[in-house]
Amino acid sequence: MIRLVASDIDGTIIGENNKITSQNLKAINDMRQSNIDFTICTGKPYSMVKDFCKNLHASYGIFGNGNQIIDLKTGKEIFRKTLSQEEINICISLARKENLHIHLYTENEVITPELLYMDLRNFILKDSIFHSDLEFKIVPNIQEYINQKQPTVFKLIISSTSNLSKLQDEIEQKVNLTIYRINKSNEYKDEIINKEYQYLDITPSKTNKSEALETLSKYLKLSSSEVMAIGDNLNDIDMIKHFGVGVAVANAYDAVKKVANYTTVNNVDNSGFAEAVYKYISF
Repeated sequence: MIRLVASDIDGTIIGENNKITSQNLKAINDMRQSNIDFTICTGKPYSMVKDFCKNLHASYGIFGNGNQIIDLKTGKEIFRKTLSQEEINICISLARKENLHIHLYTENEVITPELLYMDLRNFILKDSIFHSDLEFKIVPNIQEYINQKQPTVFKLIISSTSNLSKLQDEIEQKVNLTIYRINKSNEYKDEIINKEYQYLDITPSKTNKSEALETLSKYLKLSSSEVMAIGDNLNDIDMIKHFGVGVAVANAYDAVKKVANYTTVNNVDNSGFAEAVYKYISF
C-alpha cells in the first residue's frame, strides 16, 4: 500500500510549457483526499518553489536534491546540509581556471556574475509558474563575494557548452562532494532558454534525493515499500531505484528508465505522472 508519493517537478509534473495538466492536478488532489502524503522532491531551493508547493498542497518537500527537508504542513525544517567555505572555494578556483560559469544557491538567493544557464532558466521560471521570492544577486567576483559575506550555500552549479567530465574528476580528487553531471543537449535541450549545455550540480557529500527520502520515511515511520518515487532526470535515479515503486515518465533519460519498475506510456505533457499514480494507487 502506497502511503507517500515523492515526485520531481521539472520534466515530471510540469513540462517545457511550464504548465501542469488537469489530470496531474486531479491525481494530486485524489491523493490528498485519500490521506496519501504528496512530497515534492526537487533540485530547486525551497524559496523558489514555496508558493508552488503551497498551491499543490504538498505535505513535505525535499529541496536542493536532498540538502533540505521541510514539513510543509507546519513549516518545520526536518533536515539541512550545506557546503563548507573550503569546498566552495575549491570548486570556484578550479572552475575559474577554465573560465566557466558559476552560480550558487543560498536559502533565498541565486548568486551569479551573469544570468546565462540554469540561473537564467530559473530566473525565467521564477516569474512564471513558480511566482517565487527567490532573489538574484549579480556580483562581479563570486569568490571575493563569498569570502567577504560567507553566506550559507546549499549548492553550486558550474555550466559550460563544453564537456565537464574532466573538471568533475578534478573536483572529486580534491574534495568529497556529491556531483551530478547533466547534459542539456539534443533531445534534452533546454527549450526554456533555447540553449544546449552541460552542468555540474554540486552539493555536500552524500546529498541525494534517495538519502533524503530515506530520512523522511524514517521521520514518518514508513517502510520503503510504502513509498512511490517518480522522476525523469539523472538525480532521480537513486530514489527510483531504492523505494517500493520507482517510476520513470516517458520523457525520462534512458538511464532513469533502466532502473525504474515502470516507465509511463505518456510523457510529462500528457500526464505521465497521473498515469503512474492511478496505476499503483486505488482511490
